Amino acid sequence: MGQEIDSSNFQQRDFEQFHLHLAAETRLLGEMLRDGKLEKSDPVAGYELEAWLIDASGNPAPQNVQFLQTLADPDVVAELATFNVELNGPPEALTAHALSRLQQSLETNWLNCRRTAESMGLQLLVLGILPTIRPGDLSLENMSQLKRYVALNQQILRLRGGRPIDLHIEGNEMLSLRHDDVMLESATTSFQIHLQVDARLAARYYNAAKIASAAIVAVSANSPFLFGRQLWEETRIPLFEQAVSVGASDRTKRVSFGFRYVEKSIFEVFESNLQRYPVLLPMLSDDEPQKLSHLRLHNGTIWRWNRPLVGFNADGQAHIRIEHRVVPAGPTHVDQLANAAFFYGLVSAFADAEIAPEERLPFSACRSNFYSAAKEGMTAEVEWLDGERGDLRTLCLDVLLDQAQEGLTLFGIDHHEAVYYLDVIRRRLQTGQTGAAWQKKWVDRHGPQWQDLTLSYAEHQQSAQPVHSWSL
Repeated sequence: MGQEIDSSNFQQRDFEQFHLHLAAETRLLGEMLRDGKLEKSDPVAGYELEAWLIDASGNPAPQNVQFLQTLADPDVVAELATFNVELNGPPEALTAHALSRLQQSLETNWLNCRRTAESMGLQLLVLGILPTIRPGDLSLENMSQLKRYVALNQQILRLRGGRPIDLHIEGNEMLSLRHDDVMLESATTSFQIHLQVDARLAARYYNAAKIASAAIVAVSANSPFLFGRQLWEETRIPLFEQAVSVGASDRTKRVSFGFRYVEKSIFEVFESNLQRYPVLLPMLSDDEPQKLSHLRLHNGTIWRWNRPLVGFNADGQAHIRIEHRVVPAGPTHVDQLANAAFFYGLVSAFADAEIAPEERLPFSACRSNFYSAAKEGMTAEVEWLDGERGDLRTLCLDVLLDQAQEGLTLFGIDHHEAVYYLDVIRRRLQTGQTGAAWQKKWVDRHGPQWQDLTLSYAEHQQSAQPVHSWSL
């Protein structure tokens, strides 16, 4: 969905023609995978980071047009709402000092963005859900006026038959409201972790990413509040799923954890895209079929929490990468790279296991683990391999951190670097202080002062100290 389109006005014939191209390109991708024509490179890492623009009071500042014009950086782009922007990092071969290089590139990019925001009297903030956001902020007036977003809103509502979106989340408190458009989605910001892998191994890595998701969302939780209500530890999960809902069927959810593991080939996911998901944006392309333009655009309108993507290297050869979408933005850059290190290490270890962990953990349990972790955080009770049960915090401390260390070693990550980032996760687990936990403790002490909470969070974020060390 980062790709702009030429028009937001579509006719029935556009949908019919697009579907024909989509079917042909899906068959072509299947042939390319079967014939071994996709890139067989060593793992490559990358990220996308969504951020908030806020004013001096901590409220959302819908000024990304001026911000982006002033910044003039092609790696920083508009998001759905005019108070959000997205930073894109350069790919890094996932070996040696890749994690610290990713952090360095993020900090350099962030510093330029922050200086631009400050020149406008604003701040840049990374936080899953902004505590000061209100339903009135999520209006079409604050939608970025790119054609793809206008069309997305039109087509989601078309598939809903014009019905508004009913949001209902039950957590520590309950929230129910009705909203007329897709702007609820803009209340969720994330740190999306990318992993390019050998296409022949993509199925194992994709399943591994799903299995790792419960632990990752638990340790990275940073979104406990929405519209003044304390809901899930990571409220982005139910919010995003419902914000672009198009119908009652779980099997056609545009945002979901999925319904099974991949059995043989990552192609099964793209085949499912064709068979189960109506086209949202039928923008026809003149590109040659090998560019897979229609397949990639369609895939970009299906937001699985773990999503396989097709990209191309500098020589034009296609590759597969996995986009891990469960991690919220923030609290600090070191926290975000620690989350990435934990993810990379776990999927490496799981994908390399002699007996595939997906053979030892039913998918129903994997899925249940994810939603329990998003709701309850590291205290969630989960089912693990071979029916073992326990809380996520103990599982991470006793088992998963060591596995992540082994997985990073398999990738060739420098030992001291791996220890450094995983120790951030370890300290978070030992103290029990995620971004979500810190926000809740702050409100317990100071009360529901949402502007003060946001400004205090921003002050701690600028200190660059990982969240486990933050005071109240």
